[in-house]
Amino acid sequence: MSANRLIRLRPVLLVAALAVAGVGACSGQNTASAQTPTATAPSAPAPDLVGNLPDFTRLVEQTGPAVVSVQAEIGSKPQARRLQQMPQDGEDDGGDDQIPEFFRRFFGPGLTPMPGMPGMPGMPGMRPRGVSLGTGFIISSDGYVLTNHHVIDGADKVTVKLSDRREFTAKVVGSDPQSDVALLKIDAKNLPVMRIGDSRTLKPGQWVVAIGSPFGLDHSVTAGIVSAVGRANPGADQRYVPFIQTDVAINRGNSGGPLLDTRGQVVGINSQIFSNSGGYMGVSFAIPIDVAMNAVQQLKATGKVVRGQLGVQVQGLDRDTAKALGLGEPSGALVAAVEPGSPAARAGLLRQDVIRSVNGQPIYDSSGLPPIIGAMAPGTRVTLEVVRDGKPRTLVATLNALDEATAAAGGMPGGAGKAPARAEGNALGIVGQDLTAEQRQRLGLQSQEGVLIARITGDAARDAGLQPGDVVLAVGRNDVGSAAALDAQLRAAGTDKPVMLLVRRGGGTRYVAVNPKPE
Repeated sequence: MSANRLIRLRPVLLVAALAVAGVGACSGQNTASAQTPTATAPSAPAPDLVGNLPDFTRLVEQTGPAVVSVQAEIGSKPQARRLQQMPQDGEDDGGDDQIPEFFRRFFGPGLTPMPGMPGMPGMPGMRPRGVSLGTGFIISSDGYVLTNHHVIDGADKVTVKLSDRREFTAKVVGSDPQSDVALLKIDAKNLPVMRIGDSRTLKPGQWVVAIGSPFGLDHSVTAGIVSAVGRANPGADQRYVPFIQTDVAINRGNSGGPLLDTRGQVVGINSQIFSNSGGYMGVSFAIPIDVAMNAVQQLKATGKVVRGQLGVQVQGLDRDTAKALGLGEPSGALVAAVEPGSPAARAGLLRQDVIRSVNGQPIYDSSGLPPIIGAMAPGTRVTLEVVRDGKPRTLVATLNALDEATAAAGGMPGGAGKAPARAEGNALGIVGQDLTAEQRQRLGLQSQEGVLIARITGDAARDAGLQPGDVVLAVGRNDVGSAAALDAQLRAAGTDKPVMLLVRRGGGTRYVAVNPKPE
């Protein structure tokens, strides 16, 4: 059966032959006996054979009227018509392999754009055009509606359809890509309203319900449990959202719909799925309603969302990294870079510091730091508990505003450099090469900053994931700016414990722990 076809079953008609018994004469009597059915009292309802199962009917009856369908028209009508003539889901256009499936944003039939895509498959640079279908829910009786940013992103017209079939053209009050939240306003009064819950109380194992419009099927209801909370999403570039992971069946078109607890309160906004096919596979992600409502308040007031910024680049810790830093356990956010003049720099944070808590809230992994800092307003003073050289320290920083326009550095530039230096016996087998002035300029590096890895001759560096083309900025806390300096630092580091290398690859900088004696 095709995945996108609905097969209507034909009814099977059973014809029963009624046998009629003839009436015979008996002892000369000419009597007939008529068999008529006798009326019987209605039987008692059948007992429920399966008990103690969750029943969400009352929840859906009370909350369903506040769920709306959102239709976003993107691009001009002629272009939209050309898109509608393209092969749709389930049809082979030869271009499906060009659409990334990891953390696919889900839309309704006819449009499957991805954040960051320059255009549709086969049409580089063309803005996606057509109609996207999503879901939303009413948060105030005077017409404020909450949905996802990616549902209405780039739309020329947004239409909201209520459960009573009324339709309104919506105004986009504001939209925030980082939290993937959009606030709409329709001209209506006395609307049913969704109750707002507290996503901070959610725990794995709790029942939750989703109401949405998967594939344009309005008010579809699915249920499941919370799989995890505070989940980082590596495929969405949303560092400031601690996602709620569930196993609720949601698909394209569920975007922007409510995730409800058993009290009928919104605890999240369904936003993404993990999928290899574009359909439901048991891993769904929702934006915590607390994060969303923080964005809503700012969008109402100013039309944009402002976040706090510490000014550090952090990464996670593994066993080798923790061992190299003298830590007993790989817990916390490792500082890989400190922005000059930032709150972190003014507070005294250094590379290789490990942030363990913010205002007493534990940081178990690097992904836990951005949501906490981003949720705070610029000007907020925060107390950071850090570990430096194996010893705890307390630092205080005053956050500034996050610059959303900060661009990542480009890839490894070309250009010929000096001849590779020889690896004069460093245990890692890393052969360095001096960078040219042009290469440093393209990488955004200062003069005498960084060394290009030209060759790797040792298994330790390969096992750590290093590769030719990487740029080593520091060995431990010691900056390196020449191949000779790199080799000297590597030899001085010894072989008794992992060596921490600060490495630039593409637009990212991170520490890599290289163990000269892999276990």
